[in-house]
Amino acid sequence: MKTVRWPLMGLFCLAILAMAASDAIAQSSRRSRRDDPPSTGTEGFQAPRRLIDNPTAGTLRRGSFDTELRAFPDGGMLGILQIGLTNAWTVGIGYGGTNIIASNNPNWNPRLQFTTKLQLIGETITLPGVAIGYEDVGFGSWIDTLSRYQVKSKGFYAVASKAYRGAGFNSAVHAGVNFSRENDDKDEDINFFFGTDLRFDNNVGLVAEYDMALNDDRKPYSQGSGYGYFNVGARWVVLDRIQMEFNLKDLTSNRRNTSSIGRELRLIYVETF
Repeated sequence: MKTVRWPLMGLFCLAILAMAASDAIAQSSRRSRRDDPPSTGTEGFQAPRRLIDNPTAGTLRRGSFDTELRAFPDGGMLGILQIGLTNAWTVGIGYGGTNIIASNNPNWNPRLQFTTKLQLIGETITLPGVAIGYEDVGFGSWIDTLSRYQVKSKGFYAVASKAYRGAGFNSAVHAGVNFSRENDDKDEDINFFFGTDLRFDNNVGLVAEYDMALNDDRKPYSQGSGYGYFNVGARWVVLDRIQMEFNLKDLTSNRRNTSSIGRELRLIYVETF
């Protein structure tokens, strides 16, 4: 397994860089004939499928894919690839670890991570889009003794998203409920999460989310202190299909054994086959 781990991460990095370069070269020729719909809560290339850690009701179109690469504390990196099998069904895989950007040996996650999302109800003028899904994509380092990530994966979840358009901006609100399968810490509570994103017409945006972490506040094994995880971020849509993001995580200082706010960089590229 160790012999394939570096190639897996290398493929994620190379795929993002190669496609980003290709998109930059072809940008001007595509712009005149592009018919992409505007971004909303659950539609369009720049509609978020995820806020920061929390999923939205957004799905990829059939025949499109996105690649995500994030760098986080402790030399961590995580790559996620998602594909739209239909307009309402998205599947993906992820893989990463910590000490990757470091001089020590990497600490790889124990397995590939899996995600799938099915949009049950499309968004309308008055009603939100609704999706259900499953993902074992967790965030932060893997804690081997508890068989979990620092921030638990969502497991089974349901989420609703509703978009609003104003003069010069798009915004959306999102709310969901989840049940994580990472429960070796004896905390199996149902959890809730919320969030919002705002994108201005100049392609700069803001995002905020709150995970109540009700399934991670039971001593002595919990990683949380009962305050929940509050994360914020700033987004820049560099080109039509390339997005960069800088996130500040755990502003509530919920996670135990930490002395400062987490900082994370994220790069997303979306394209059609």
